[in-house]
Amino acid sequence: MREKKKQIPLRLNSELYADLMNWAGNEFRSVNGQIEYLLNECVKEHKKSGKTIPTSIKKKED
Repeated sequence: MREKKKQIPLRLNSELYADLMNWAGNEFRSVNGQIEYLLNECVKEHKKSGKTIPTSIKKKED
């Protein structure tokens, strides 16, 4: 039996959406698939490190 996925509304500005669309296209994913992939990677990193913000994102903010 396939896992039922939760649907959520998500609002993105047009620039971010365009960036995600290009990135997703480069990796042969849909925009939705790319967002899900990125969120999964962030959650894995959080579980592994216990940090709330992945190191790669935190470095950009500093």
